[in-house]
Amino acid sequence: MSFSAVVLVVAVVTGGLLAGVFFVCACAVVPGFRRLDDRTFVAAFRAINRAILNAWFLPVFFAAPVAAVLAAVVTGRPLAAAGAVCAVLTFAVTVGANVPLNTALERAQVATDAGCRTARERFERPWGRWNLVRTVTAVTALALAALAALAA
Repeated sequence: MSFSAVVLVVAVVTGGLLAGVFFVCACAVVPGFRRLDDRTFVAAFRAINRAILNAWFLPVFFAAPVAAVLAAVVTGRPLAAAGAVCAVLTFAVTVGANVPLNTALERAQVATDAGCRTARERFERPWGRWNLVRTVTAVTALALAALAALAA
């Protein structure tokens, strides 16, 4: 198997894993959490935000955009290049929008019911919207990488 084929496979696998995480958040976690009271919502989201910083997720999170860019460079395929743009956008949205919201939720004063309500109000809708954006960019990156691999 050629180096470019290996890179495309890595881009597809890591991109697929990442797209799956964001998709599950969009279609199950976010709607499920809407059903929770404010205190439970804050506690559960904080727990998820802490748990995801692990040796399974972080390598995939960083490898997906790197592999996509590398695939674009080594193959020279326009589909791979478009996929790389989407993968980098996914990374940028996560780092620029979702992570700061996670940090703000972690630091929020939630000792009272009013504090939990305020923290949730500042977090829930923006986080859900940005998660939807990164879900679309991640799924698009995956589809484009797969198409580039099929064109090989």
